[in-house]
Amino acid sequence: MLRPALLRAGRSLRLPTLAAHLPASCGLSPAWGTSPVRPLQLSSALCAGHNKWSKVKHIKGPKDEARAKTFMKLGMLMRIAVKEGGSNPDLNINLAHLVEQCRSKNMPKASIDAAIKSAEKAKPASQHMFEARGPGGCLLLVEVLTDNNSRTLQDIKRLLNKNGGMLSDGARHNFNRRGVVVVPGHSVSAERALEMAIEAGAEDVQETEDEEEKLQLKFICTTSDLNKVRGSLEGLGLQITSAGLEFVPRNHSSLDQEQLEAASTLIEALTDCPDVVRVWDNIQADS
Repeated sequence: MLRPALLRAGRSLRLPTLAAHLPASCGLSPAWGTSPVRPLQLSSALCAGHNKWSKVKHIKGPKDEARAKTFMKLGMLMRIAVKEGGSNPDLNINLAHLVEQCRSKNMPKASIDAAIKSAEKAKPASQHMFEARGPGGCLLLVEVLTDNNSRTLQDIKRLLNKNGGMLSDGARHNFNRRGVVVVPGHSVSAERALEMAIEAGAEDVQETEDEEEKLQLKFICTTSDLNKVRGSLEGLGLQITSAGLEFVPRNHSSLDQEQLEAASTLIEALTDCPDVVRVWDNIQADS
């Protein structure tokens, strides 16, 4: 077991440092010694700003409306997955992950099946990623799926200009494409999560909240290790909420309360755009 003092003294700990305090049974690969990894951040003090931001940016309004928006966006993601790998979840791992995510959101099986069938029959559409800068200099990636590129570009520009943002080439360089496995935060202590990250081969663990403000842990890994890390965490007894690919920020933009509210308004406006699939940000709220 890790010594409790490690979590108190090391406010920003790296996996290679932690590895020195773990037993050989963890099976740590030598690659950890040279591979760059992001700090593990799990204490409530470290994550207070991140949690504050997650509370601000979640879709507001009646639960039924928010649920409908979530289902719509999941349907768009399934459309992309079907386009890339076919409509059989047994042969399309990305689609399988999305189906599992739909189930975790209590999306009815009939709705999931209908979404997959609809994706099969959908007319051709193109997928794009717009790079943008928002209030306080925060960086945004806006993922869209559209059958009319010109219309979508104008819509994104209008929403950005109206809400204090602009298109900004190069924003994508501040994000890394990573595999992310999400588990309920109440199911494991911070100390044990650090150990599990190393045992499973994850690069990082982040504490955050879902749209219902429930604590969750995100185990972050390379895209090629996603299935391995997921399987390892399941083998360690964790319940998987979701697993998939995300854009994880390399550096964060720290925003004050006013900027935070402006950014939340912008992201909500972009998310409500019918052609927008997801919006990624690098925002860190000031404590």
